[in-house]
This record gives sequence, C-alpha cells and structure tokens, in this order.
Amino acid sequence: MKADFKKQIETYSARRGTFSIVTVPSLQYLMIDGHGDPNTAKAYQDALTSLYPLAYKLKFFSKGELDRDYSVMPLEALWWSDDMDSFTTARDKSRWEWTLMNMLPEWITREHLDAAREMVAQKGGAPALDAVRLEQFDEGLSVQTLHVGSYDDETPVLDAMHNEFIPANRLQLTGKHHEIYLSDARRTSPDKLRTILRQPVAKSRE
Repeated sequence: MKADFKKQIETYSARRGTFSIVTVPSLQYLMIDGHGDPNTAKAYQDALTSLYPLAYKLKFFSKGELDRDYSVMPLEALWWSDDMDSFTTARDKSRWEWTLMNMLPEWITREHLDAAREMVAQKGGAPALDAVRLEQFDEGLSVQTLHVGSYDDETPVLDAMHNEFIPANRLQLTGKHHEIYLSDARRTSPDKLRTILRQPVAKSRE
C-alpha cells in the first residue's frame, strides 16, 4: 500500500477562517536555503529544480528497492527577514530569506539521499543539487490556518494570527513563518490556491 502522509499526519490539514493550536511532530525534510524574491530570484528557481528531482528519485528508490511506496509530499517553505515588516506588511520580497522543504518518511536515510543525488546529477538540470540536505525539524507548538487565495493576500490573515489570536491566547512567536502549498501554483488560479499558514509559538511568561 502507498503511504499518504498528508492524510496520516493531522497537521497537514487546517480549516479556513479558523486558527488552531497544534503540536507538530518531529519530521525529516529535504531542505535548501536561499535569499530573494521567489518570483524573480534565480536561486529560488534553481532550488526548486533541484529539490523535486531528488524527492521523486527517493520515492521511486523506496518503492523499488525498499518495497515501501509513498506519495511525494507538497512543497513547503520557511520564510523570514531581518525586518519582519518586509514580510508581513511591506511585502518587500527582495529582502526575504527562505528554506524550501519537502517532507520524507523516517526510513529514508542520508545514504539513500547520497545515492539519489548521484543519480540525479548524472541526468543534469539540477544546478543546486549539492546544497540540498536532509534534516530533522521539530516545530512543536504552533498556530495554523488554511488560506485560500493569492499568496499576496495573506497579509490580513497573518496580521490577525500574529497580533490578535496569538497574544489573546497568551502565546508568543518563536520560530519562522511556515507555509505548506497544497495547490500546484502552475495549474491553479491564484484565487483558488490552498496554503496552510503556520507560526511556531511558545506559552507567554506574562
């Protein structure tokens, strides 16, 4: 049977118009870091064209060699900036830092990644291949919601999350803004894009 972690892991589901307090389990991801506007930065495109060939090569390796099949997970990203207003208010994308991510099952190892990297490199077309790493990420306590619409329309939702819901529940922001892209932006109109918006938090000491 093919494992579908998007259905099995509860935190890959969220409701529109509702902020939920969740505990995200420790998971492992392919990760690659970069800087700049995701719409124009070459580094972002290089990261995407390197991350997904690896993700699919590992999926087919797992199915063929380990007899453990699974669905490739959606693209995810951590976003931040030295001045967070450039992210939540001004939307100055040229100042954004990011980490693109793709979740992998726990049975995939660094040795599997090294083998997959070698096979992808032989085919070419993955310019940032050496920058992709396998890393465990323990996000823990978080607030999340489902946003439906353009990425540029996230600002009011983030403002309500950061400045209303989180303080009202005696929480404080702790980690990087996290987005999970449930829709393929290449095939979905902007007004129908479905994105989980997540913010790691801690209980306030006040």
